[in-house]
Amino acid sequence: MKKLSRSFSLSLVAAGLLASGAVSAQSLAIINATLHTATEQGVLQDASIVMDNGKITAINPTAITADKVIDAQGQIVTPGFIASINQLGLVEVGAVAGSRDAGDDKAGIDFDVSLAFNPRSSLIPYARKGGITRDVITPHGGDSIFAGLASVVDLSGTFDSVVQKHAALVVHLGERRKGSRAFTLQTFINKLDEHKTKAAKKPKKDADKPSAEDTIMVKVLSGDMPVVVSVSRAADIVELIKVKQQFGINLVLNGAQDAVVVKEHLAKANVPVIISAMDNLPGSFDSLNASLNNAGMLEQAGVKVLLTVGGDASHNVYQLRFDAGNAVSYGMSQQGALKAVSANVADVFAINAGSLAVGKAADVVMWSNDPFELSSHVNKMFINGVEVTTQSRQDKLRERYTTDSTMPRAYTK
Repeated sequence: MKKLSRSFSLSLVAAGLLASGAVSAQSLAIINATLHTATEQGVLQDASIVMDNGKITAINPTAITADKVIDAQGQIVTPGFIASINQLGLVEVGAVAGSRDAGDDKAGIDFDVSLAFNPRSSLIPYARKGGITRDVITPHGGDSIFAGLASVVDLSGTFDSVVQKHAALVVHLGERRKGSRAFTLQTFINKLDEHKTKAAKKPKKDADKPSAEDTIMVKVLSGDMPVVVSVSRAADIVELIKVKQQFGINLVLNGAQDAVVVKEHLAKANVPVIISAMDNLPGSFDSLNASLNNAGMLEQAGVKVLLTVGGDASHNVYQLRFDAGNAVSYGMSQQGALKAVSANVADVFAINAGSLAVGKAADVVMWSNDPFELSSHVNKMFINGVEVTTQSRQDKLRERYTTDSTMPRAYTK
């Protein structure tokens, strides 16, 4: 191990780089960086960060002890971004039914899609190119309003990538193609009331073992498990705030294009909102207030905002950083946008990542420039302190078809 003062020479830095061994076993320091911490510390200039054993162990230490040292030369370093509300690793080709595992007609409260998560999906390296190191994957469910359980995964590509099962219960309410929104909301309330009554009863000595649904609902009613509810209309949001107050659930809204109409209610009730910064046109009568200004307006009102990619999110997680940049251009603060794709997601789903702070997972990204700029790219990425590649299938195809070869132009291997 080498012990270096902060005034070490570039020759010593180079020596540290040459002395590196197996990446996974090394402690690592990044020096001379512009750290965007996503904490109250904000942006730290000419700063250093140390990682060891998968965790961040120091920010700006007076002396640095590390096996490997990287001189960032002023480059921006951020926490890895955390995507959410998508089926990354649960779908490969949307048009191929056999590659879709995020839903089932019989899915319900205990539907756990993490059982089908594929860490070797070709979509994951492409997502990493956008600075994404973790993701909250969600089921789209089936016939029930209860879609199932969200899980947290890292994008390391290893077979132990599912790091947090049962991270949230996902519920779909609001407009219906058939039937009434009143019935679905009443179904949700009845389910909460049923399990609240069951929990209040004194258990019998010979009582049966609690079902999977019982266990989940106990966590929901205690507030330990967030409930992510997809809903858009302002009137529905107000009703859900009443449900939160009645049952004490940890409510999180998803979609919520009309959230700006009741932003003060949401801020007072401490209800986070997951939105797409690019929702700018009404998609229905429930979303008449969709606007590019919504993320900034919600932030200014004191609502905790999480940004997600709308549309075909699973195949376009990469563009989360661009959506965050658009949110900034339409009124969101730079640091607010950074937190909306990192620290805020971590807070809502109890993920030990999303910020550059001691004790957090060493998910760290070094950028060529401002990560929200179109021309920027990832220079280096670390997940749990281990450097990972950002080379994707698209890169390999480009290299294959632009490299001179004696083989026919469209050859296959």
